[in-house]
Order: sequence, then structure tokens, then C-alpha cells
Amino acid sequence: MENPMRQKAVKLARPGFIFLLAAVVLTVAFALAGMGLLVWVGAVSIAFIAWFFRNPERMAPDIKGAVLAPADGKIIKVESLDNSPHFPERCNKISIFMSVFNVHVNRIPFSGTISGIRYNPGKFFSANLDKASLDNEYNAITLTTDRGKRICFVQVAGLIARRIICNLKPGDRVAKGDRFGMICFGSRLDIYLPERARVQVENGQKVRAGTTVLGMID
Repeated sequence: MENPMRQKAVKLARPGFIFLLAAVVLTVAFALAGMGLLVWVGAVSIAFIAWFFRNPERMAPDIKGAVLAPADGKIIKVESLDNSPHFPERCNKISIFMSVFNVHVNRIPFSGTISGIRYNPGKFFSANLDKASLDNEYNAITLTTDRGKRICFVQVAGLIARRIICNLKPGDRVAKGDRFGMICFGSRLDIYLPERARVQVENGQKVRAGTTVLGMID
């Protein structure tokens, strides 16, 4: 699936346009009113918004069976689970924490078909806490590979984040590395892999969406 966030000409993620426009309009208004200090604040805000919503081009590695990171950030947990509300069988869960300093555009971890999407409104605990996975607002996306394997990746809102963006719907065909959405202003993304997946990352490791290999599946 190709969506507008994948166009090469776009250097700023689309959700950032409205924030950037608002900051520019306010800064111009402050300048016309002769409010020097607020003009400086506005200029800094414009720079931060443009930087936060950056949308870099990346090339997904052509490695058969590789599951790629769906988000930039740091691995904060790798664990085996007997089951989960997002994956009702034994699985491997990898949690990625995105600070405000990371690129926040999310990418598809593996090629296949979107077989389910489940949004749940919730609380806004700090995204690095374990309870954030199930208690916070989240958007769980289930993907089925061409060989019938199931992968679930969950966008989790954080303490500051108040907007989860997902441009997918059930039935969509997607390719590894495609952009599919983002979470604004700090958050977390959990990915659930089959039990037999060979995890290749560890706690504390930094990862990049669409390029870092999290694990291998058959």
C-alpha cells in the first residue's frame, strides 16, 4: 500500500502541517503587534515543529524473513509471554520507547495484509511504564504475512501524546518499510512476534524504523 506520507517530495509528515501553519500565523501576529519576546518564542516553536515532524527517506533492507522496527527509539523491554490481549498465544514482545527527540513516523515491520485494527481509548501514563501497554490509549494493528504468520504492532500514546494517527484499514496490502502513521509528542510502540521468531535486539539498543532488524520469522 502506498499512502501520502510515502511521497518522496514530502520532508515534513502531513500531520505536522497544521501545527506548523498555526505557529507561523501566531509568530507573524506577534511580530505585527511588536511583541518581540513572543516572536522569539514563536520562531523556536516553528523550528521545533519542523524538526519534530521530520519525515526522512529510508530504504528497507532486502532480507528475507526480517521483521523491521516500526518506530525509532530505544528498546525498553524484550520478553516472552504466554499470551496477551493483542496476541492470544505464546509470543515475543518487543517494546520501543520514542522520546520527543526521535522521528515519530511509524513504518510497516513486514509485508502482508492488514487483518485487524483495534483502537482503545485509555489513560496517559508515561510510555516507558509497563502498564502503559494495556492501560494507555492505543491502536493495535494485526498483520498476516503471505505465509500465514501473525504480527501485531501497537501504537501506544504516552504522557504527552494525545493523538494517534493510523492510515491503515483492514484488508490493506502493505509492504515492509511503508509509512503508515505516527504518534505525536513522545510515545511507545509494542510489537508482538510469533513464539518461534528469532529476536535480534536487546534492552537499551537504539533502533530506526524501517531499517533495524528486530527479529527473523520463517
